[in-house]
Amino acid sequence: MAKVWFVTGASRGFGRVWATAALQRGDSVALAARETGAVQDLVDAHPDTALAVPLDVTDRDRVFAAVQEVVDRFGRIDVVANNAGFGHFGMVEEATEQEVRAQFETNVFGALWVTQAVLPVLRAQGSGHILQTSSRMGVQAVPNLGIYNASKFALEAFSDSLAQEVRGFGIKVTLVEPQGYATDWSGSSAHRSERNPAYDDFRAWLAEHPTTVPPGQPEATGPVILEIVDRAEPPLRVLFGHGAVERVEAVYADRLRTWDETRDLTERADHL
Repeated sequence: MAKVWFVTGASRGFGRVWATAALQRGDSVALAARETGAVQDLVDAHPDTALAVPLDVTDRDRVFAAVQEVVDRFGRIDVVANNAGFGHFGMVEEATEQEVRAQFETNVFGALWVTQAVLPVLRAQGSGHILQTSSRMGVQAVPNLGIYNASKFALEAFSDSLAQEVRGFGIKVTLVEPQGYATDWSGSSAHRSERNPAYDDFRAWLAEHPTTVPPGQPEATGPVILEIVDRAEPPLRVLFGHGAVERVEAVYADRLRTWDETRDLTERADHL
């Protein structure tokens, strides 16, 4: 049976790729974006199965209204792809209060509002799948992206709790954790803090020791995301990108080693 999707951030990047893949196989898709003109071509190509939905995910009231519009049009929602978000570059000290709040308003609260808005619909159906676009940096923090890392760590945490809370309602949750892809994530859609000269030497060191990977092709994620939503038992977490699993394995191995080495401190902190 064809699925009904609600995709935020559908105008570019993974959101557009996944929406396009769903439409091309015959699913119906609500394309939520700040500027719906950017998705009009998809609506024109699929007039019966595509719906443009103007949406700023930081507006909670509008999010709830948008979900109702989708239900009114298609009768149900099967897949929710929380893809709206942006990257923020800057050292932790450099980030202003406004910049930090803006990052969390979209990446955390925006995803939370959409999640809260769709849950009554999915519960009533007894089914549904929520895709949360996280990042490899939602499990592995890196310098110069501390605020972005924090927003994705927060998304990971509430989504993990959510998965446990809604399993009994027949609702599935998957955290999609991509690494570098050839999207506009680090381009015009990114925000950057004003640089503090105190970090110039560290920035120079980072430039000499890059941790980036060759960018993946966003289009390659389309067939994979369709396979994930079609699985009877989809994963809670899935990394996207060549070598991503090995990088995260190294991070967790280091954490486990540190916890083991400090086991005596852990035990002594329990009782006097």
